[in-house]
Amino acid sequence: MNLRWPLLLLALVLAGCPLPNERLALRIRDDVPESHEGLSLAWYQALGVELEPGNQVELVHNGHVFDVLEQEIRAARSSIHIGVYIWRPGDPSDRLIKALRERHPGVACRILVDPLGSIRFEDDVGPQLVAAGCEVRVFRPLQGAISELNMKRFQARLHRKIAVRDGVSGLTGGWGIWKSWEGNGQKPDEWRDANIWVQGPAVRGMQLAFAQNWQEAGGGLLPPEAFPDVIPSPGEARAGFVRHTGAPVLTNAERMALLAIASAKKRLWIANSYFIPTGAMQDMLIAKAKAGVDVRVLTPGRHHDIPPVHEGQRATYARLLENGVRIWEYEVSMMHSKTLLVDDRLSVVGSTNLDPLALSAEEGSLVVDDTTLAARLAQDFEQDMSHSVEIRWDSWRRRGLIKRLSERVTVLFGKYL
Repeated sequence: MNLRWPLLLLALVLAGCPLPNERLALRIRDDVPESHEGLSLAWYQALGVELEPGNQVELVHNGHVFDVLEQEIRAARSSIHIGVYIWRPGDPSDRLIKALRERHPGVACRILVDPLGSIRFEDDVGPQLVAAGCEVRVFRPLQGAISELNMKRFQARLHRKIAVRDGVSGLTGGWGIWKSWEGNGQKPDEWRDANIWVQGPAVRGMQLAFAQNWQEAGGGLLPPEAFPDVIPSPGEARAGFVRHTGAPVLTNAERMALLAIASAKKRLWIANSYFIPTGAMQDMLIAKAKAGVDVRVLTPGRHHDIPPVHEGQRATYARLLENGVRIWEYEVSMMHSKTLLVDDRLSVVGSTNLDPLALSAEEGSLVVDDTTLAARLAQDFEQDMSHSVEIRWDSWRRRGLIKRLSERVTVLFGKYL
């Protein structure tokens, strides 16, 4: 047996030399086409998702998410499917359970929740949903992960937030069913969040994401009417739903973020609640800033719900700030949005965090090619910046040594939400 190549490979690994297919070697170096068709083909090649025309889309912020959820439940004629990370007892839960009890006769109700985020669900909320005629399942119960001491299984959570009505309309974003999502996101106990409602062909991808998670949780195949042959196309937006599943090397979450960054020619605005980007993402953000792209990042500030993660995100600031990326921290409440805005057309809204542990989770984001939605998202970003403080390089580089060490240590021990 010729040992030359195995030994050379081992030497390169031990020397720390990145190989051509090494994880952080992924860079999208080619110019991403700007035409609608070219952009859609780029997303199809990278992620297997086409940006199909014919979608109506609408941003849904903060407490308004419960209005939309209730409307969808009451409008359902065949099925309502909800998959969510957080569903806890309280007023929002009571409101939706009431709507589910009063839904039209014959409407199938399937509910899937993650046990890590849904505290007291199985003792309180779940029985009420069952009494309302819903089929309820828990995704990847924690007992198995704990008994097996399987940390990877423990981290591999259902972090998607999906509600699909009749297979023709859907809602996704950062929302959860709990008191934190009430209000307008401008008080310490009212989280700031961004969500998106869609009607049209892109909903099929959302329904598929729910179906796959539902099957893993022990549910059966969804009936044919959950995937109607003809979905109304009431709008002009091109859109597709990107599903992310944990992977040991490279996930769709990383591919999606890198492709969105690579697409930017003039503007790249990112709002993300757990912002600890990989080295590849940092490299591409810096490259765009140096190329003259207006790169801005909006992150949570002093009201962060997990302080160690806040410290971890701050460990990434120095390199980005020094190289032209501008960063703001939202100061009036916990900023929980996960959005990307590219130039004047491309928007990404979903549940996908930009931190390493998000790569273990089930995530999802709607990608939309539409100037009207992009303009609205830009207005919202500017409004959020008015409630934020910009972190400037001149002052940031003078922070103390203990603070710097604290930031770097917590990158290794960030807790995922």
